[in-house]
Amino acid sequence: MTDFDGQVVLITGAGRGLGLAYARCIAEQGAKVLIQDSGADTGGHGRDLKVGEHVAAKLRSQGLDVHALPGTIDTRQACIELLHRALAVGGGRLDALIHNAGWVAYEKIEVLEEESFDRMMVVTAKASLWLAQAVWPAMKAAGYGRIVLTTSCRALYPQYVQEGLASYAAAKMAVVGIMNVLASEGRRHGIVVNAVSPVAKTRMWGIEDEPDELLPAEVAPGVAFLASRNCTEGGWVLRAANGQFHATRAMEAAGVDYPRDLRAVRAATTDEVAACWSRIAVGNEEPRS
Repeated sequence: MTDFDGQVVLITGAGRGLGLAYARCIAEQGAKVLIQDSGADTGGHGRDLKVGEHVAAKLRSQGLDVHALPGTIDTRQACIELLHRALAVGGGRLDALIHNAGWVAYEKIEVLEEESFDRMMVVTAKASLWLAQAVWPAMKAAGYGRIVLTTSCRALYPQYVQEGLASYAAAKMAVVGIMNVLASEGRRHGIVVNAVSPVAKTRMWGIEDEPDELLPAEVAPGVAFLASRNCTEGGWVLRAANGQFHATRAMEAAGVDYPRDLRAVRAATTDEVAACWSRIAVGNEEPRS
């Protein structure tokens, strides 16, 4: 049975949408939940720190142990300060960190601005690193920790790509690389790091009211599992939508001796590569295991 009795969980971007669903689900299972939300709009602009405070008060009125931590995560120092406050409120412990904060911003390649690209990378990718770095010593000392980052199938799968989301896709793919490395670094310390690729109708879809399908609450159980004691293996991307879950990760084929023998098609010239392309792009001369 999954429970969070006695545990402290920090969730970023938890004032609305998916983050709020995560907060409710995990608090209902006994955790002290700390929510951070800058109150930014759907494009990541603006600040309204009362968003988190209002939600925390509402959840407390329902008997849940939820506390708002005002502040931003758009610099390394802000992430450090947030984690210091979280550890103080949690009595020196923080069992799980869920980095959910983010937004969707459309800019086709002809008009993509460096500033907007950097803003997307800051909250999506950089904050993933700085938050993990800030909580790492406490989790390492405890010999236990769970970290859940957020990626997207809009980056992972070409068939789901949307035009204008180059910055978004770049940041979400960066998260996968960060997750892979942190999962390896954390393994010996009892720190389990995974990522979630969620789909739900929220403000990012232009939905302000309760959606008629793809509910945030239908994603929350999977994220709660990743943040729980029951999750003991890192390095997975959990695809979560419509009450369904599928964990995936890129795995090398059996028998590959990277990088010397890829068990792949051999070609010595550009013309040979061109001539073999149908096999290179589809499969190898010998079937993989």
